[in-house]
Amino acid sequence: MNSGTMSYVLLFAVVIIMLWFTMRSQSKRQKQHQQLVDSLKRGDEVVTIGRLHGVIDSINTEDKTVTLDCDGVYLVFDSVAIARVVNRAKDAAPAASAEASTEEKADKDAE
Repeated sequence: MNSGTMSYVLLFAVVIIMLWFTMRSQSKRQKQHQQLVDSLKRGDEVVTIGRLHGVIDSINTEDKTVTLDCDGVYLVFDSVAIARVVNRAKDAAPAASAEASTEEKADKDAE
């Protein structure tokens, strides 16, 4: 092989390696986003790809849609439109026990 052919082979190899790294990082991001979408639940505060902030009201896994409550306005988005989760919803059980303990303290103070 002459030096011209070797230059083309080397250039081709560099391009292939760059494409491989690009596809690999894109695949990682895609998997992370799918995990994010799969972990969504009612009450999570999220931001969409359009930078709209809202709270998840319902999730339709069959249609792959999410209904967001944006200050009383309910909007339906594809679940892939969720860019990130701002705050995760807290479990209902600890919240209920906290409310009960607050009521008990109020009752004791009233006595």
